[in-house]
Amino acid sequence: MTDDDARPPLDRPPLDRPPLDLDAETFEALVVGELDDLPDDMVDGLENLVFVVEDRPEDGSLDLLGEYQGVALTDRGQYGFGELPDRIVLFREPLLAIAAGDLEELKEQIHITLVHEIAHFYGIDDDELHRLGWG
Repeated sequence: MTDDDARPPLDRPPLDRPPLDLDAETFEALVVGELDDLPDDMVDGLENLVFVVEDRPEDGSLDLLGEYQGVALTDRGQYGFGELPDRIVLFREPLLAIAAGDLEELKEQIHITLVHEIAHFYGIDDDELHRLGWG
C-alpha cells in the first residue's frame, strides 16, 4: 500500500464529514484570497495571464485539480502584442472533493494548486515540482 492508497477516493468525502457546498462565487473568493496571500516575487512577473475557475476538467473527472494552458516563459520566442492570455484553470469540484469537507484543507489545496500551476507558467516542469515538494 502506498501513501496515495490511503487517501479517500476523490468522488466522496469521508463519512465523518459532510462535503463542502460552496457555490462558484464563494469558491472564487477563496481563490482570490489565496492568490493575494502568495509572495509578491511569485506573482509580480505574471503577465498576460488570467485565472479561471471551472467546475470540472473537460473529461468530467475529479482527478485534475488545476491546469496551466499556455506557453511557459522559458519556451517563448517572439512573444509580443496580440497573443491571447495564458490561463491557469482551477477545477472547483475536484478541489472540493479532495478537501473532504474541511475548509482549511480546501484553502491549502487551492494554495498548492496555484503554486504548482504558476510554476508551470515560469517553465518549471512536474519532475522539478515533485523534487521541490510541490508535485
